[in-house]
Amino acid sequence: MATSSSGASSGSSTLRSSSSSEDFQPILDERKRKRMLSNRESARRSRMRKQKHLDDLMAQVSDLTNHNNQILTSINVTTQLYSNVEAENLVLRAQMTELSNRLQSLNEIIHFINSSNGVLQSDTNFDQPAYCHPYHQLNDDSLMNPWNFSTTNQPFMPSADMMMY
Repeated sequence: MATSSSGASSGSSTLRSSSSSEDFQPILDERKRKRMLSNRESARRSRMRKQKHLDDLMAQVSDLTNHNNQILTSINVTTQLYSNVEAENLVLRAQMTELSNRLQSLNEIIHFINSSNGVLQSDTNFDQPAYCHPYHQLNDDSLMNPWNFSTTNQPFMPSADMMMY
């Protein structure tokens, strides 16, 4: 009978363990369900954060694209203005060269006229008249005659306002 009592006790312990695992099964199922819900909520929050980050990055891309377009427009306008100024500068340089050549020619003409009329220019003695000619006398009519070369024939000197129109 000892065997039967021991068999009965082992059978009752098996019954108790199966009944205790059955008692814990709803608790375990509840925990599993709560964990699944928590994981789903966490995944949903993670997807929302990821979507928000993606939206922020797309907005930043849009802003940077707009800023780049503004910079390109500014560069194009500046390049056009630079080209216009460069073209104007070339024209002004050509005009300056032409006027310098004219000035040099006029100075050569004045030098030729002065040397052919016998006009002497005094460089060192400032007490004497700068121009003298033995056959021409300075009177009121000599200033009215433009072909009277005894009047002062000074070389032309360029000045800063000469280039302005």
